[in-house]
Amino acid sequence: MTAAARPLDVRKKDTLTRLAQDVDAWVSTASPDGTPYLMPLSFLWTDGTLLLSTARTNPTGRNLLANPVVQLTLGEVRDVIHVAGTVEVVEPTDTEGEAFAAKAGFDPRPLANYPFFRVTPTKIQAWREVNELKNRVLFENGRWLD
Repeated sequence: MTAAARPLDVRKKDTLTRLAQDVDAWVSTASPDGTPYLMPLSFLWTDGTLLLSTARTNPTGRNLLANPVVQLTLGEVRDVIHVAGTVEVVEPTDTEGEAFAAKAGFDPRPLANYPFFRVTPTKIQAWREVNELKNRVLFENGRWLD
C-alpha cells in the first residue's frame, strides 16, 4: 500500500535532513561532446550548496571543469532527491575542508590533483511514490517553494 503523499513542508524537511546526513550522491556530468558520465561521489551540504571533490583527470573531474552543469541524485528509487545545479571550482574554507573530510572519510586537500567543486542548486525535486510526482519540485530559481 502506498503511503499518503507528504506535504511540501515535510518533504522539504526530509530533503534537508538527507542532504545534511547522506554521504554520497550519484553525480551526472557530460563531456564537451555530450557524452554522459555517472559516478558516485561524497558530498558536503553547506550553506545551501553541495561541496564535492574528485580527481581533475577522471571523467567526472574533466567534465565538471569543462561543463558547469551537473545533476545529482540521492536515495533509492522510491525515495529520491534530485538536484540540478551549476558548478564552480573553489577553495573550501578550513571549516568546510574539515567537515568534508570527516563526513567523506577522505581528505583531498593534501592532493594537488583533487579540486573542490561547489554545486549551487538551480532545482531540487523529491518524491517517494507516484502520488508525490505532481508536486515534486521543492526548490527552483534560487528559492524554496511554499
